Amino acid sequence: MPTSFDYGTGRRKTAVARTRLYPGAGQIEVNGRPMEQYFPRKTLQMIVRQPLVLTKLAEKFDIKVNVCGGGISGQAEAVRLGIARALLQSDAELRAVLKRAGLLTRDARKKERKKYGLAAARARFQYSKR
Repeated sequence: MPTSFDYGTGRRKTAVARTRLYPGAGQIEVNGRPMEQYFPRKTLQMIVRQPLVLTKLAEKFDIKVNVCGGGISGQAEAVRLGIARALLQSDAELRAVLKRAGLLTRDARKKERKKYGLAAARARFQYSKR
């Protein structure tokens, strides 16, 4: 494995993905396992590969990802953002393509915290007038 790599961090909800891009043959490894094994659903695999397919660089890089936190869907989207940012670090000219597809925008939506005096984040307890 070559020592030089490009790095990108992706976050989604509470998931954090630390992504490294190495020159290679297109293998994606997530937490030491092949991507197909870590993300068994085809939709999640498609989400992870999106920046590579869009830039036509799927066969040029080997990718190693450490991801933790959140659920499997949030992790897949965090990995996608991490890969897009790492691609941008390797070649700045890809910025226009990635930005147009919305792959460089961090999705900031998170679960809202529960407030005191309420049943949930916004739900009130039932009110009885009489």
